[in-house]
Amino acid sequence: MEIQAIVSLDRTECAVQCNSKKRILEIISDIAAKNNPDIDQASVLNSLLTRERMGSTGIGNGIALPHGRLPGLEHVIAIIVTSNPAIDFDALDDQPVDIFFALLVPEEKTEGHLQTLATVAGKLSDKETVKAIRRASTSDDIITALS
Repeated sequence: MEIQAIVSLDRTECAVQCNSKKRILEIISDIAAKNNPDIDQASVLNSLLTRERMGSTGIGNGIALPHGRLPGLEHVIAIIVTSNPAIDFDALDDQPVDIFFALLVPEEKTEGHLQTLATVAGKLSDKETVKAIRRASTSDDIITALS
């Protein structure tokens, strides 16, 4: 799976002002619903919060991979947000998070979901990619960094 297949400019936001884990998840949910008429903001938020209750998706190095399953979704959707400043997200390394790469996946696609998470995590383990995302001042810059 290519990351370019799941990202888009209309689901990418740069330097969002935010100060809490719940608020960043609300922003991600708003972006998902705003650009996808078949997606309900409250359902997205509920799915992301439910997953976070199982354990933080903050993987360390200032990165979080919030994700959730949605009934009726036909394909994987990514929402990418950077925050300024970084926020407490209960990450594994206890460091604040400023890069959020959220994934929404069809409810029944468990195996594909895990492969997509692995692909994204692999891409975000590249230090140059992460540096480029952090330097980004526009959504275009973020998409370019992921290319």
